[in-house]
Amino acid sequence: MIRRRDERKIDLREQVRGGEGVTIQQNILNDEAELNGKGRTYAHIILEPGCSMGYHEHHGETECYYILKGTAEYNDNGEMKTLSAGDVSFTNDGQGHGIKNAGEEPLEFMALILYK
Repeated sequence: MIRRRDERKIDLREQVRGGEGVTIQQNILNDEAELNGKGRTYAHIILEPGCSMGYHEHHGETECYYILKGTAEYNDNGEMKTLSAGDVSFTNDGQGHGIKNAGEEPLEFMALILYK
C-alpha cells in the first residue's frame, strides 16, 4: 500500500483532552487494521502557538511523541519539561502526559499509540 500525502485526511479537533485551541491531526495509518491490531494511532500532529492537548492518562497502551519542529511545554506525569526538535517522549501504561506549543511557530510532532 502507498498513500500519498494529498490522500490523507486532516482532522481538526477542538480542545483535545481539555486542551486549548485546535489540534490538526493527519493520520499516517488510519486504523487498528493498518497497525495490525497492535495500536490505534500513528499521526502527524500540528499545534499552532498557544494550542495544547490536555493532560490525560494511558491505560492498556503507551504513547510516544517525536518532536519534528517547534518548542513544547510537556507535562510528564505532573513534571513540566521543555521539548524541541529531535526530542522523544514516552508515556507508559498507567502514566499521563499533556503537551502545549510554547513557541512562536507551529509545533509539529509524530504520535504513536501502541497497545500494551
